[in-house]
Amino acid sequence: MQKKSVLLLSLIAGLGITNMVSAADVAMDGRKIAFDRTKGNCLSCHGIPNDPKAESTGNIGPPFIMMKERYPDRAKLRAQIWDSTQANPRTAMPPFGKHRILTEQEIDQVVEYVQSL
Repeated sequence: MQKKSVLLLSLIAGLGITNMVSAADVAMDGRKIAFDRTKGNCLSCHGIPNDPKAESTGNIGPPFIMMKERYPDRAKLRAQIWDSTQANPRTAMPPFGKHRILTEQEIDQVVEYVQSL
């Protein structure tokens, strides 16, 4: 299913029809990655209030609340997810991009999701 989404997004972007894929759709893809225990696994460290499907969340990292206000600069949030050791060398957060845990596109989708909270 994810490969189909990537192919569809690539096709749409190639045609210049970017307004057909809404931010909400990208955020939902990011939510899937964040909840996937084999991918983002954000729930192991972060609480996600107001989401009944966010079960067994951790408390190592800050909860995902008011994220757009906390990270108004999307690039800073992306950089945090890409390699959090740049801002805090002693962080417990894995460098998802630097260690290729997530792809560039997956990180962008997670950023969209996290900023929607």
